Amino acid sequence: MIKSKTYEIWFVTGSQHLYGPETLDAVKADSEDIVEGLKKDETITTPIRFKQVVTTSDEILTLMRQANSDDSCAGIITWMHTFSPAKIWIAGLKALQKPLLHLHTQYNAEIPWNEIDMDFMNLHQSAHGDREFGFMTARLDIPRKVIAGHWQQPHVKKRIGRWAKAAVTASEGRNIKVARFGDNMRNVAVTEGDKVEAEAVFGWIVQAHGIGDLVDYMNHVKEEHVEAILTDYKERYHIPEDILNNQEKWDAVREQARIEAGIETFLDDGGYTAFTTNFEDLHGMKQLPGLAVQRLMEKGYGFGGEGDWKTAALVRAMKVMAEGKETTFMEDYTYHLEEGRERILGSHMLEVCPTIQESGSKPEIQVHPLSMGDREDPSRLVFDSRAGHAVNACIIDLGDRFRLVLNEVEAEEINENMPHLPVARVLWEPKPNLQDAAESWILAGGAHHTCLSYELTSEDLQDWAEINGIECIVIDETSKPREIQKEIRQNEFYWSSKK
Repeated sequence: MIKSKTYEIWFVTGSQHLYGPETLDAVKADSEDIVEGLKKDETITTPIRFKQVVTTSDEILTLMRQANSDDSCAGIITWMHTFSPAKIWIAGLKALQKPLLHLHTQYNAEIPWNEIDMDFMNLHQSAHGDREFGFMTARLDIPRKVIAGHWQQPHVKKRIGRWAKAAVTASEGRNIKVARFGDNMRNVAVTEGDKVEAEAVFGWIVQAHGIGDLVDYMNHVKEEHVEAILTDYKERYHIPEDILNNQEKWDAVREQARIEAGIETFLDDGGYTAFTTNFEDLHGMKQLPGLAVQRLMEKGYGFGGEGDWKTAALVRAMKVMAEGKETTFMEDYTYHLEEGRERILGSHMLEVCPTIQESGSKPEIQVHPLSMGDREDPSRLVFDSRAGHAVNACIIDLGDRFRLVLNEVEAEEINENMPHLPVARVLWEPKPNLQDAAESWILAGGAHHTCLSYELTSEDLQDWAEINGIECIVIDETSKPREIQKEIRQNEFYWSSKK
């Protein structure tokens, strides 16, 4: 089960004293009604709390400072029920350090044609009150999300709920701590990066540990702990008889249970929520972690192979945003280039999270040799992923900034047998097609390690990138390599001006 702190979103309504206490009472009552309606919606899983109606610069500045200092506050939703002169928002907006959602809505859905009068008009002024607020956020260049539509409409509530998850993920990002067992794999460029800048931008803490530190933990794992994990394996996964009845193979499974227990205890003792491994650095270990890594990702830990700490942190962040559902470390491994049916087979040597497995089936534990790592045959979960729409994303360090690159993909049911490929795998068509997607990805500098999620959308990840103040390149159904290249070149000027 994924573990994170408890957060909430504050709802703040803007108005002014011009309209008198009766109107302000109505503004407050309507705001509380909206918040109660949002809280009841099942698509909004982050608690939303009505904070107050603000009417003065001092009130707004005090509130924003409170939000900054309250660790439970993941973000602010603002709404202008009446007209709220935007100059009173300047100090507060400049002080705000939490994500901002500007909800452009109205309490009533329809105009009461036969009863409407100036009292109604004075109260229901968000049509121009929100435009006044929108001008000030644009004038101050405040990062924000804007959602327009009636607050009772399902698509509006759904977008609010998904933005709230992105805001929570940004806050939880300040608690992401990556344990690196060993260093990066030798001479690989894209898995390197500036850890100081990552901590400054995202709050990620990345710390290296010798593999001997992990081995020491593994050596102290109690046998009853291993047995408990093995019992869980038997309940959750299919284990063939040739493993259950073969002592050597069963010992290979037992070793992964010991590795799992050792890594999890190490991570929990150190406050880590993500980790990396490296098959070039396994001194003292009998196997490369395989099944153990898959299980830990299933529990919500982030992971990156070959020392890839940026991907490990991204997997953890996306796990938090997806609430642990259908999200995994991934790699674009090999192509199917049959004309008219070009596809990508995604996989990794051992480490794909079983949350993406095909529904109605159990992953199977298998034991096979592995040419990399020069260790004993490791056990792993083998399965096909489910079909459906997904998003595949990576983070790269360009030296002067981080860039999130994401590609919308359509995963397919795998109908081909692959008896000699004992790994978990996904088959997908990248949007708009493999040629344009691959060219766009490479032009953007996208990495080979990614995080694949069926639960998240492009909008979710764009929100997260905006909140963190990083660049985001989206490759979708409408993308063309030449347009992506233009976007990248235009972005160079924008991000240079932000330095």
